[in-house]
Amino acid sequence: MIRRILPSQIPNEPGSYQFKDRDGRVIYVGKATSLRNRLSSYFQPLHNLHPRTAAMVTDAETVEWIVVNNEMEALILEFNLIQRFRPRYNIRLRDDKSYPFLAITTDHKWSRAGIMRGQRKRGARYYGPYPHQAAIREILDLILRTFPIRTCSDSQFARHERTGRPCLLYHIERCSGPCIGAVSSERYEALVNDMGRFLKGDTKEFVLRMRNEMAEAAGQLNFEQAAQIRDRLELIVKAIDKQQMVGGEEFNADVFGIFQDEIEAAVQLFFVRKGRVVGRKGFLIDKVEDLNTESLIGQVLEQYYCETPLDIPFEVIVPVMPSDAQVLEQWIRGLRKAPVHIKVASRGEKRALAETVANNAALEFKRNRLSRATDHSARAKALRSLAEDLGLSVSLLRIECYDMSHLQGSNYVGSMVVMEDGLMKRSDYRRFRVNVGRNDDYAAMYEVLSRRIAHLSKAGDKIDEVGLPKKFSYPPSLIVVDGGKGQLSMAERALADSGYSGRIALISLAKHFEEVYVPGESDPIRIPRGSEALYLLQQLRDEAHRFAISYHRELRGKRLTSSVLESVEGMGPARTKRLLKQYGSIKRLKEASLEEIEDIGWLPKTVGLRVFESLHGRASRLSS
Repeated sequence: MIRRILPSQIPNEPGSYQFKDRDGRVIYVGKATSLRNRLSSYFQPLHNLHPRTAAMVTDAETVEWIVVNNEMEALILEFNLIQRFRPRYNIRLRDDKSYPFLAITTDHKWSRAGIMRGQRKRGARYYGPYPHQAAIREILDLILRTFPIRTCSDSQFARHERTGRPCLLYHIERCSGPCIGAVSSERYEALVNDMGRFLKGDTKEFVLRMRNEMAEAAGQLNFEQAAQIRDRLELIVKAIDKQQMVGGEEFNADVFGIFQDEIEAAVQLFFVRKGRVVGRKGFLIDKVEDLNTESLIGQVLEQYYCETPLDIPFEVIVPVMPSDAQVLEQWIRGLRKAPVHIKVASRGEKRALAETVANNAALEFKRNRLSRATDHSARAKALRSLAEDLGLSVSLLRIECYDMSHLQGSNYVGSMVVMEDGLMKRSDYRRFRVNVGRNDDYAAMYEVLSRRIAHLSKAGDKIDEVGLPKKFSYPPSLIVVDGGKGQLSMAERALADSGYSGRIALISLAKHFEEVYVPGESDPIRIPRGSEALYLLQQLRDEAHRFAISYHRELRGKRLTSSVLESVEGMGPARTKRLLKQYGSIKRLKEASLEEIEDIGWLPKTVGLRVFESLHGRASRLSS
């Protein structure tokens, strides 16, 4: 528990503060107008604190602070520290689902439209998000008939550009054919810009322009062209009608709604542009810190707008005014570089819309609670049961599992998979290439564990040269190794040699009879078959085995590919690497025709012929 600090030792100025645990990990970041007043509130009897605040104070060993000039700087510093350290006791917005966006790339000569999910990438303009993929596909199909820009992948575009033959979308008038030069770059860029303005809600101009074009064509007695424009206009109107009208054309706002209980909160966000709902997004929040609704809304706005949203409108409508509304409004105004007003809708259409958004938040909250209830309960029960079976007093917040793989005693590789709070955390998976003798699983296990534990051996290693936590810098609660007593003894030795013996719980799981061995015990621990605890261990072991095998196959495939190509006369390592980079994989290279390979500018035609003959002569061997 943290040592009490006298108020006189704390500056009475604005700033950000960080609580750290015994491993030096930042577990909570906060901001305050007065650091002295805020931090003093933590140093009181635990029974006077909120349970979550008491848990945080109990886990903390030290507290540090950074003094800034004003509340604005404190807000920005707090967010940057939260993004850097991802503290356990700070709330974090997490998408309640991966909403699809319609995106238009801007880093290509010929921009392309497509559906994208997940984190936004540079070089693209995003529109939406939409509630589901079917909705976005329908919208995209409708507007491509009026704004026919390409939707094909870069490899498909290059192939059609090479052959000079367009795809089916060009023939059915869903693409203007930039791959064959059927449209000028200026005209194509105009189509891209028009589509972008339309997706942002600026539809009135296009409807008026198309009606004028239709009237002009009819006036010139060009009735066929007029009929085509009429059909396109009907499609545009149909696409517009799919966007719900909630206000006048001057109404641009982000509308937030929230529904919560003591543990979780659901947030819904509707994007209103030109009076129409053009998209929506949802977040779920685990309330790991004690916040009232006003503070929670402030945190939501801070985190959402710091994540570089698509665009920021004139109005931000919230269910209650955040506690630091003036500071947030000033800060968001700086991001938008134009006036922004945070307000609570009190009457009329805006009030009705705010209630609709809040109702959607309540529905998403209940849907998520129902979908998670069974899984969450099973995970919690399995973790508790496993800790009891192993006689552990610590909570199994992070479990790491290790497995080795080799081919006839050579080419050893190791895998590390991670489970946090009962869920696999794939972003923390790691793979190891191991240099040991033939058929020496024990040495391989020792090397992998030693390399992993080396990242924990010195406190100074936890922070890199730019102040960020290094990979592997936090110890697991439990290490699981695949194997029996031999692998367990090697893991014990690795921990002992690294100075971590007895500080991290360790077990091995043998495939035979699913026996669990622990250090210092000759007999295995028998965990009941069919129990949630054993299922959790099996899931970990099987995932580590799968991950190790997939890495081994990947290395073996690369080695086979390289050996086949390098055996061709005239193909050395440099040419092999360049050829594979150009085609992406051996499969695509095999699909290329002889003419395509011979037409590669930097590869001599005679060498290209040998490559083609070698690949097709050994096709059966490669495919196996």
